[in-house]
Amino acid sequence: MADRQRAVKAAKLETKTGLALLYDEHTSNTYDVRLKLMKELLIIQKQDVVCVSGGDSHLNHRTVVLRRQLTGGLGLSIKGGAEHKVPVVISKIFKDQVADQTGMLFIGDAVLQVNGINVEKCTHEEVVHLLRTAGDDVTITVRYLREAPAFLKLPLGSPGPSSDQSSRASSPLFDSGLHLNGNSSNTAPSSPSSPSANEPKYEKRWLDAVSLPLFMARISRRKAGTDKLRSNSFEVIALDGVCTHVLQFCTAAESTDWLQAISTNINDLTQESIKTANKYCSHDDQIVHMGWVCEHLQGGDVEPLHSCRFLALRGSSLLVFRSPPILASDWAQAEASFHLCEVLFKVHKLWIAEDCWIQTKFYMGLQQDGELRDSEPFCFSVLVGHGQSFCYSVELGSELVLWEKAFQRAVFMEVQRVRSKSYMCSSQGKILCFTLDFESGFSCSDSISKKTIWKYKFSQLKGSSDDGKTRVKLLFQNSENKQIEMKELEFANLTAVLHCIHSFIAAKVATVDPVFVNNQSLTQKYMCSS
Repeated sequence: MADRQRAVKAAKLETKTGLALLYDEHTSNTYDVRLKLMKELLIIQKQDVVCVSGGDSHLNHRTVVLRRQLTGGLGLSIKGGAEHKVPVVISKIFKDQVADQTGMLFIGDAVLQVNGINVEKCTHEEVVHLLRTAGDDVTITVRYLREAPAFLKLPLGSPGPSSDQSSRASSPLFDSGLHLNGNSSNTAPSSPSSPSANEPKYEKRWLDAVSLPLFMARISRRKAGTDKLRSNSFEVIALDGVCTHVLQFCTAAESTDWLQAISTNINDLTQESIKTANKYCSHDDQIVHMGWVCEHLQGGDVEPLHSCRFLALRGSSLLVFRSPPILASDWAQAEASFHLCEVLFKVHKLWIAEDCWIQTKFYMGLQQDGELRDSEPFCFSVLVGHGQSFCYSVELGSELVLWEKAFQRAVFMEVQRVRSKSYMCSSQGKILCFTLDFESGFSCSDSISKKTIWKYKFSQLKGSSDDGKTRVKLLFQNSENKQIEMKELEFANLTAVLHCIHSFIAAKVATVDPVFVNNQSLTQKYMCSS
């Protein structure tokens, strides 16, 4: 009863299953696997042959006697050979013929011995010769090869026309079957008998081989160390960075489907972690969002370099980590920290569907060279003080939407918390204090006497221009005479000030239009109005 309850519970946790290929980057071979996606785990299963009754389940090999038939021969085909550094494996078993009737041989079995002769280091032609001349009763010893390259198990079709039928039939990359049917005598052997009830029974089953934890795991479609995207495949990397596997699929749609499913589970676990952490954080130190991104570093004349980073929007800061902060002490290990009011988030592309792009340039442009990358559709930039910018990408459009909305929410919350922000500046040789106040708008005061020199509401700002270095001209409309009044100021960190102005105005708009902050994109709205 307890086992049944555990099985039911496991079934509920299981969300998705399906077949895929596991890619080995060292050998460039692919292996058949079955994926089982759970809430917290991605389980990779490999096929194996197991003894279900009548034999020793711990033995990893089987010895089978085949009685050669006049029609159909041994009833199997083989592929592989030592000359290609792959084992000889059974690639086909013909229904209702000798090999099939034994119930002990399976596609993917590696041939270890033929009539007691070890063939593990033999070429394809040598194994073919042994099988053809082994006599009417052929004893073969096999072991199921869990990681046999997929091409050894799949029929690749017949080779092209050739007058040399024997050489064509014994090609190690194609099935060698019909030429194994020869008999050593002129008499037809007796019909094969059905396996005895006392003989061992074997079944091919999917067995768990890898359990990859999805907590703080990441996914990458890019080939390691390059700017190239994988075709119909992606890599899943566990938090420890050691457990990593490349999964390959038959179609792009299937690959995207699995990528989305695994990403959803990873994000759900991250959201649970955020909720748990926030229970122990003060109201002003809440985590809004966090997750893996790929940072794009321009390497001069060479291809762009890529590096994984973990971003977190927490309290008043955007934090950048090399690895996720798991312990409380890890939060102090950020390699960079930026004040959210002085950060500008920019999406590089908008889209209608996953495969239909609308390229656009936003209201505060990046440099013309290399801003948009066709191979990196889900990109965004984070612009910080002193003109610095960081370019990141994620794997799915849904992830980009999450980051955009998270930045909007985090900046809005921070402006609501601080309410005002002041910067030292100069104008006409005087040291002044420029203040942004969420309630009253812009103001400028004397740094010594604190006397207010001028002030305007946010709605009175009609335009601005800057030299890209230190100076900015703000154009305000006088509320009484409707005349435009220009205020020219100079800042040590002009970029930070401009970003802060943007943050305060965006937050102000959000408060008068609640639907805007929940359902609209700040960047899209400002782009349309600029």
